[in-house]
Amino acid sequence: MSIKSEMINMAKRAKEASEELARLSTPAKNSMLKNMARGILKRKKEILRANERDVKLAKKKGLSRALIDRLTLNPARIENMAKSLREVASLPDPVGRIMKTTRRPNGLVIKKIRVPIGVIAMIYEARPNVTVEASGLALKSGSAIILKGGSEAQNSNLFITKILNETKGLPERAIQLIRTTSRKAVKELLRLDDYIDLVIPRGGEGLIQMVRRESTIPVIAHAKGLCHTYVDGDADLNMAERVVYNAKVQRPGVCNALETLLVHRDVAKRFLLRMIKRLEGAGVEVRGCPKSRRIAPGINKAKEIDWQAEYLDLILSIKVVKGLTEALDHISRYGSHHSEAIITRNKRAAEKFLKEVDASAVFINASTRLNDGGEFGLGAEIGISTQKLHARGPMGLEELTTYKYLVYGKGQVRT
Repeated sequence: MSIKSEMINMAKRAKEASEELARLSTPAKNSMLKNMARGILKRKKEILRANERDVKLAKKKGLSRALIDRLTLNPARIENMAKSLREVASLPDPVGRIMKTTRRPNGLVIKKIRVPIGVIAMIYEARPNVTVEASGLALKSGSAIILKGGSEAQNSNLFITKILNETKGLPERAIQLIRTTSRKAVKELLRLDDYIDLVIPRGGEGLIQMVRRESTIPVIAHAKGLCHTYVDGDADLNMAERVVYNAKVQRPGVCNALETLLVHRDVAKRFLLRMIKRLEGAGVEVRGCPKSRRIAPGINKAKEIDWQAEYLDLILSIKVVKGLTEALDHISRYGSHHSEAIITRNKRAAEKFLKEVDASAVFINASTRLNDGGEFGLGAEIGISTQKLHARGPMGLEELTTYKYLVYGKGQVRT
């Protein structure tokens, strides 16, 4: 079978499965999700062995440290995969929920209700946990899903989807993984708008741009995260140190990690000397503007390209600014509309930051690492949308539904 024929066949089967999924009851879906979680935990050792093969190949190919981190599974990460399935099962089912009821003067009753999207294609790099979270969210929201993971995670993804598909009661082809590593498969998939309702790409800029360019299907992109934290002149500097350290160091290879630190000039000397010392102690390479380098001469010089960089690594750029206005201008110019934070005790400055920063999530006195479906109480996420239609921020169950109108009449006609 040609790649084109294979993709058409997969999409057709997914469309058929989506019709079955839309009819499933909430208890049935929740039972399947819990069984999936048990299956993941029961076969933890086998998943780890499959993942170990992927990690060895990735290291042999010389893939980046950040990508290898996203690829790597361990017992704790597998526990979290199972936990995300259980949490999705515990959440209210959005399908069938009445959003609004209107009674018109002519007696028509109009209800706006949530319904499944239908068929979702998920194209992503590295992370095997996405295979589980995307599948679980699609199932609960009543949609079939076609998964195209990166070749670097092929062994992990194959084994995980095998476990998920062994779940009793799951419609056949509700969860499908594209096995071929050919790039042609993705391009063929992106033209199947007769069968697929939504494409979600999650990965590097090259992947996002290719999908947007090639797709005839609506796209919601999980784009890059060039995240900033601004330490205001009225900041609690002890709090700022804890938050900045967490945002940069806790897991640097992910999209909501801190990439550029902005610091008010009035607190720069007091704050940066201790902050930089702590960051360098954790292995962070610091690159700074001229003002920050006068305070800490040992750090590297930041260039224009650094303000545009999503490092996904233990690298941080620092800029000393005159105040809030300059910080806002910098974020407006270089930010990726993902996650932005301010550390301050000044309520007026905090409110101005919240109002004027254009991002999917804006934080006061908290780490950008918290922009996450699980942390937001969504159970899991299929991605973090940095665009504005139809979803923005962490995409959970509600964001994986659309709506339709139910119109109840008694013989009304239009005059």
